[in-house]
Amino acid sequence: MSLVIDQPYNDYTPQDQALWRYVMRQNVRHLGKVAHESYLEGLQKTGISLETIPSMYGMNRILKEIGWAAVAVDGFVPPSAFMAFQAYNILVIAADIRPINQIGYTPAPDIIHEAAGHAPIIADPGYADFLRRFGEIGAKAFLSPQDYKLYEAIRHLSIVKADPYSDPDDIREAEEQLADISHDMGEPSELARIRNLHWWTVEYGLIGDLQNPKIYGAGLLSSIEESVHCLGPAVKKLPLTIEAANYNYDITEPQPQLFVTPDFATLNQVLDEFASTMALRRGGIYGLRQAIRSENTATCVYSSGLEVSGTFTEVVERSGELVYIRTTGPSSLNFGGRELPGHDRQYHAHGFGSPVGRIRNLAVAIEDFSEEELDQVGFTDGEEVCLEFTSGVKVSGTIISHVICEGHPVVISFSGCTVTLDGRILFDPSWGIYDMAVGKSIVSVFSGPADPEAFGLTYPAPGEKTHKIKHNEEAKKLHALYQQVRNIREENCSFALLPSVWQELKRDHPDDWLCALEILELLKKKHIEDALTEEISGYLRAKKPGGKGISKLIDDGFAMLD
Repeated sequence: MSLVIDQPYNDYTPQDQALWRYVMRQNVRHLGKVAHESYLEGLQKTGISLETIPSMYGMNRILKEIGWAAVAVDGFVPPSAFMAFQAYNILVIAADIRPINQIGYTPAPDIIHEAAGHAPIIADPGYADFLRRFGEIGAKAFLSPQDYKLYEAIRHLSIVKADPYSDPDDIREAEEQLADISHDMGEPSELARIRNLHWWTVEYGLIGDLQNPKIYGAGLLSSIEESVHCLGPAVKKLPLTIEAANYNYDITEPQPQLFVTPDFATLNQVLDEFASTMALRRGGIYGLRQAIRSENTATCVYSSGLEVSGTFTEVVERSGELVYIRTTGPSSLNFGGRELPGHDRQYHAHGFGSPVGRIRNLAVAIEDFSEEELDQVGFTDGEEVCLEFTSGVKVSGTIISHVICEGHPVVISFSGCTVTLDGRILFDPSWGIYDMAVGKSIVSVFSGPADPEAFGLTYPAPGEKTHKIKHNEEAKKLHALYQQVRNIREENCSFALLPSVWQELKRDHPDDWLCALEILELLKKKHIEDALTEEISGYLRAKKPGGKGISKLIDDGFAMLD
């Protein structure tokens, strides 16, 4: 898929590495008490280091042992693509890392959220199975054209907000654009509702007792700010039910309520209940209307097992009964998720149409006949027939071939064929060979083609890329100081350089706090430079009145060192 990129590991700055280290160590310190028991164990199983940003290569080597893989992507990917990856046990990891001014919470997906939030929990087999099934079902949910506009608006806002150098006017304009689209979504699509369910479980889920739950959602596990806030009395706790799918969310704000599942098994039960509301399981006229509304490739499944993939544009019905379906543009016929030979997008380049229902005066539906039984009732090659469906659709022509799957017919092809309904011509002999689908009903309708590879399904990379931060000279000098501190820690030597690093940091970068904290950590660990230790501690305490956010980060840093 073109959404996948090479992880730009060399683009991570020394400050980025320090940010990862701070967040991960705080997470372990705090989440060890409030996260689901599988979190810390999962960190070890997936080989995620607290010290350095993980590489895709290293993660894949270890994730393979639990049946998963990871790929790097550029920010938010389309929801249907995200679900498709998940269905194949592939963890999608946004390669960027949040800026230091969003260390507690970021609206954009980043490697902290994905690698430190999602990866450890999937080491639990029960949860991993839920995540895979969610992907399988979610990938088949229908979206509306407005859904894609909403996705693009969310992606754009996340990009400009994650860039520390963005113009405030650009951020405000992006917020207004998202608000306008959000207020004009119309009836929620299947994808919109299952996306809500994904948010309140996979991203922001709580587990256990309603009065004293634990955290398992990746958005909470990766946010040192929200992982504390979410368990407080200000956030309402609701038992998880299918109703969670009706609760929208705001990616830019802490959530006002969260949903608590008693265990991972209940997640599958709620997911299964939601799937029963979808066109995937309802089929029929409801499902085909969802397909038409989506204005995109979809698949309907006949009761015979035949799968028709294409862009559905018409459903003919009579007295509430489904009579005829039609696609426009390249379409394909499939069975069991595999394209039928000779029925690809090139052959059905102009679309596909066929009746749905039973033949009048036949006690048994055609799909229930064996190949031998078809011959006995005159459905043989070269035979001229006139079939009248109970719906009133008439098919007249010469049978030239059958497609038999698992011993039963799924397609019957005619030459010189006319298809009519109440005087309306649905197919004219001049149009060529008529391929009639066999099936008395439509049992399932879902988004996307039945055989994605044969259909040529791709997920194009978004046109707008995340901003690759271009640091100025001052920032580069600050990063060099971070690197010096990192070298001293990793090589366990040259501690005599710390005073000079501190003096340069204090003089040239007075707004920084994290590098100062890292220097303080080394001084305390080695029990050296008591006067300097006291000076840096006082320097950091003096920064605390600068705001509630910075005050908590520094307090947490002190607590971690102690």
